[in-house]
Amino acid sequence: MIFNSIHFLEFILIFIPLYYFFKGKLRLWFTLGASYFFYGYWDYRFLALVLASTIFEYNLALYLEKTENEKKRKRLLITSIVFNLVILGFFKYFNFFIESTNSVLGFFGTGTIHNTLNIILPIGISFYTFQAISYTTDIYKRKIKAETDFAAFSVYSIFFAKLTAGPILRAHDFLPQLKTDQKFTWDNFETGLARVLLGFGKKIIIADSLGSFVGTAFAFPEKYSSLYLIIGIIFYSFQIYCDFSGYSDIAIGIARILGYRFPQNFNFPYLAKNFSEFWSRWHMSLSSWLREYLYIPLGGNRNGKFNAYRNLMITMLLGGLWHGANWTFVVWGGLNGVYLVVQRLILPYTERIGKIVPRQLFIPSAMIIVFLLTCFSRIFFRSNDFDSAFEMIKGIFAFNDMSFGHLPNKFVIIKNIGLVSILMILEYVHQSNDFEELVLKSPAFKIITFSIILWMIALFGTFSDSQFIYIQF
Repeated sequence: MIFNSIHFLEFILIFIPLYYFFKGKLRLWFTLGASYFFYGYWDYRFLALVLASTIFEYNLALYLEKTENEKKRKRLLITSIVFNLVILGFFKYFNFFIESTNSVLGFFGTGTIHNTLNIILPIGISFYTFQAISYTTDIYKRKIKAETDFAAFSVYSIFFAKLTAGPILRAHDFLPQLKTDQKFTWDNFETGLARVLLGFGKKIIIADSLGSFVGTAFAFPEKYSSLYLIIGIIFYSFQIYCDFSGYSDIAIGIARILGYRFPQNFNFPYLAKNFSEFWSRWHMSLSSWLREYLYIPLGGNRNGKFNAYRNLMITMLLGGLWHGANWTFVVWGGLNGVYLVVQRLILPYTERIGKIVPRQLFIPSAMIIVFLLTCFSRIFFRSNDFDSAFEMIKGIFAFNDMSFGHLPNKFVIIKNIGLVSILMILEYVHQSNDFEELVLKSPAFKIITFSIILWMIALFGTFSDSQFIYIQF
């Protein structure tokens, strides 16, 4: 079940009234049952996997908290991490490593001796396993206590609003919210509904409208001019942003309607002035997870610059692999690692330039450079293989026929540029005004906001039930 489907609309319209009807433990168990139904609607066969994982993590965490022997505690932590990574590795990476092994064996002329399996990837498994790892790690570090209420822990693990594509929730943020019955308030309902509509607007109006153009550009790069391909990769950056931030907005909005507060997952990343700032604004729950549970344990900035650069590269390479079982994702992660390392290397020079060049020129220039290099790295993120990626790069840097007048589908391009421009204007306004205060400012503003979004969804929306991009990760 995906958010932009009639089935989900039916599900949520039934769920919300019953959620507020039940109280205490009954509400927790009802929410848990609804979350299992939501997940099982996609493929009921994986419910047993999720349940077994939940039971395992719940009991291991309780035992870990009670254990005083440091060696035993470390073994329990390692057991939890290995358990989650084995599940993730089998379903997401088994065939990838088999195919990579076969390629190496074929290169050396020894033939292929391993066969792949017909494995279905459970949706949201990457988000689920990362959340589980953070939970047991925080208990090991004694940052939190193990949850004793199985229903609460299960809802934390599989809550439907964040299950398939995040954001990655931390136990210390969400579990306390499950301890008390959240009361219905019109403020929460209106703010949450506005956030949901904003998310649907990003997805249906912009992301899906850009999707058909982007798909054509990447499918047949040899057929189009350099300008067409450049527009295609820029549109893809806005497509994936609107698609994923739209999903996050819907999840955050639904949670708010139910009285819960989810962490922000995007903070206007295309206004970033450097790559460190970009990653502090893009998919914030994953970026903070990688920093806290991978980069810092590797050594972080300790032990000299070289080790810091190494740790950055390892983190970004593994972050790339997390996104998908394909070497193109590893290259995408590696490129972003290079960007971060180079940024640190040239920092003294950029600081000097920033003091000389007027602020009104330096900041927009920095934003454009960060955005364009981010777009370039996403060629590998979007391409199915290296041949397709290099074909796209070759077509872009050929710089042939840069005339807008010769472009096909000019109306589609102009419409999409208009939609992206509206988005950027809203982003700029939002940057200087708190969203919730703006929505709750006056009844007239709420009515106007809701009406405009609904009108634009009806007028410009693409109603194809297309899947959210990040669900596959």
